[in-house]
Amino acid sequence: MIDSLSTAARSAKFGAAEGDGIVRCDACPVLCRIRPGRAGACSRYANVEGQLVRTDPVLLMQRTMDGGGKLVEFAGTDWDGQPLDASRTFITGVGSGTTYPDYKPAPFIVSSQHEGVDTVTVVTEGIFSYCGVKVKIDTDRHLGPEAAPVMVGGEQVGHVTTAEYGSQMLSIGGVRHLTGGSKKEGNVTCETLLKLCSGEPVEMTIPGGHSVIVQANAAPIVAGKPEERMRVGCGSATIGIFAKQWLGHVDEVIVVDDHITGVLTEHQAGRVLDMRPGGIRVRGRKSTPGRYFQVANPGLGWGGTDISNPLAIIQKIDPAVAWPGMRLLLTSTTGEDALYCILDENLVPVPAEMPAAVRLVVDRIGENCEPSLCSVLFMAGAGGSLRAGVSENPVLLTRSVAKGETRVTLGGAPAYIWAGGGITVMADVTRMPKGSFGYVPTPAIVAPIEFTLPRALYEQIGGHASDIVSMDDLLVALSQEARVERWFDSNPWPKGVG
Repeated sequence: MIDSLSTAARSAKFGAAEGDGIVRCDACPVLCRIRPGRAGACSRYANVEGQLVRTDPVLLMQRTMDGGGKLVEFAGTDWDGQPLDASRTFITGVGSGTTYPDYKPAPFIVSSQHEGVDTVTVVTEGIFSYCGVKVKIDTDRHLGPEAAPVMVGGEQVGHVTTAEYGSQMLSIGGVRHLTGGSKKEGNVTCETLLKLCSGEPVEMTIPGGHSVIVQANAAPIVAGKPEERMRVGCGSATIGIFAKQWLGHVDEVIVVDDHITGVLTEHQAGRVLDMRPGGIRVRGRKSTPGRYFQVANPGLGWGGTDISNPLAIIQKIDPAVAWPGMRLLLTSTTGEDALYCILDENLVPVPAEMPAAVRLVVDRIGENCEPSLCSVLFMAGAGGSLRAGVSENPVLLTRSVAKGETRVTLGGAPAYIWAGGGITVMADVTRMPKGSFGYVPTPAIVAPIEFTLPRALYEQIGGHASDIVSMDDLLVALSQEARVERWFDSNPWPKGVG
């Protein structure tokens, strides 16, 4: 163990030439021995003329003068080294490097002023084994049973979790898949996370369910078919929304849904409108009047059920209540599937041409459906020794974050901080700059993280005050190394702390 942190002592173990020009990389626990002109296993660090260098430049992001006006010349391009406005520049963790071994201060600890307040932003790239993504898929289609494994390349990378309103949810990654299984499972999981976080498509299969291609901010492709619409609501909600618009044009409406199938004349909405009972009883378990659970099994058919013929859910038609000529509409919760029928003399529903007034309401269901998309949220535990790069007393940083005194961002994107112990963060990957994520062969995901807080508070929590550099000085030092991109106007400015 090295007791001294002197340059000479550190070079004896980390980053020193080892003969034949080889340099040992100390950016992660793998400690690659990199030959001249070659990169390490992660392709993020290289040996250039005997020096360990970062292959990607540090990313600076700058706001326009009015927060949303004309782009400055260098935005989105290679920086030409011309002076930048320090007050409108934010240094991200993208390309900053890591603090491994973690007794080192973070790669960049930068001071600047915001509205007269001295602030400090501590910047690093975290190596996250405890990380994963939560995926929201806007579809009613049955992807697989709850808690079923999610497979990529024959390896389990996550599981199906509880569905939400109009969406199916997946939990991908986590330390047990990254490091708790086989080497192949860990590598496939890491690759899957990296692709999802980088906005690339990933095809997944679910035993007992179906395949799905997931890509952040793109429509999911379920069993080879792109999804178009997120449902307007469950069957009961659809009845409630459009009941008055159907009044006078149909005598009964059944909205087929895997969750709650609605029957208009039984539903409270139909009763309020004083509609004549239709006498049609659907299969399944009756909840409250006009609302039925489990009318069919989950699947890829109407309303997320396994049926393609909606008449199959009709259990009986009461001859004492129904009547010949009765007008019946069956529709899904997205309006993509609809069938108009008229009951014949034997009270059998006979398909007929849908009247324009009825079609108008069915089309309006579709109009009220939002586009079906996939959302990918990166989630990680930013605890452990990563905090030592920020403070000599890490628990004070944790407490400061929990109180909201310290703002946490990932590549400048706002992070949701989970309540409770530790620093558990979650961020939308589409609000982070391109190229934010990398990996190390542990395997683990590398992601940028920034802590911004008032300078006085930083000193109080035991921050590495002697390593603070001003933004003005940093911009001069990085003039030939950094790249600059425009700030995402949808993200709050992190320096607005206090």
